[in-house]
Amino acid sequence: MDARQLEYFLAIVEHGGFSKAAAVLHVAQPSLSQAMANLEADLGVSLFHRMGRGVVLSEAGRELLEPSRRVLRDLIAVRDRAASLSGLHGGTVEVAAMPSPGIEPLTGLIHRFTELHPSVTVSSRAAFTPEGVVDLVRSGACELGLLGAERPFAASGIDVLPVEEQPFVVVAGPGAGLEDGATLRPEDLGGRKLIASRGGSLMRTIVDDVMAHTEGTDIVAVVDHRTSVLPLVLTGVGMAVLPASWTRLARRCGAAVASIEPTAHLHVAMISLPAHLTPGARAFLDLTRSYARQRAAHGG
Repeated sequence: MDARQLEYFLAIVEHGGFSKAAAVLHVAQPSLSQAMANLEADLGVSLFHRMGRGVVLSEAGRELLEPSRRVLRDLIAVRDRAASLSGLHGGTVEVAAMPSPGIEPLTGLIHRFTELHPSVTVSSRAAFTPEGVVDLVRSGACELGLLGAERPFAASGIDVLPVEEQPFVVVAGPGAGLEDGATLRPEDLGGRKLIASRGGSLMRTIVDDVMAHTEGTDIVAVVDHRTSVLPLVLTGVGMAVLPASWTRLARRCGAAVASIEPTAHLHVAMISLPAHLTPGARAFLDLTRSYARQRAAHGG
């Protein structure tokens, strides 16, 4: 077994078949097939079930998936560690992020990180729940994960760095009659049209609470993707309750943002596995830790 075989194996899984993997890897498909046949012979198991022109991971293949990612990441770490002796040069930091933390603090962190390490690429993968972020980190698909939860986050076998707490705010488009910077109570939203996420999210819980304690308040749109919320607000469909991470972007787009009292908070955390991180991931985690200390010092 060698690293090239593991790289080929993961490429077949990631791209859904031999032909697409061969194209991405710039190798001939017969060479790729032979490498997999050799790997299966070395291991004494079949890694894929061939189904027509496609392939499906076997049970043995699923068991090999996570260790393969870890082996390749460790090899990358060795190479990056050697490079780090003369500074951080090249490589990629892979971060899983939920939508709202993916606006802030991720945008600011990437901005500062790329200033400090311009030759390193930051790759962000989307996850829509804390569990989704954890899965990407546990599987080795990402080294770091940025999530937001209803309460301080904890998970077995995971290192958790609390980053900040984001209060929820009301965002309204131009002409909606909301004074920017105002402070509202939930009952002040009576009679308003609201844009909401689906049930089960903290955002939706706040909207449902407003609906329960006001009259004439209607949910006019329900969206799965948080990135759809601000455009709907700006076109005048309705107001939205969002984490404060959206404040800067919303104001730059011409929306008004008001505080809510009392309100819930989104607990933002960066997670990683208690194992070897590549130099780039360690640098990104250190930058996040510095940001968290600054936020704590300012009561954020």
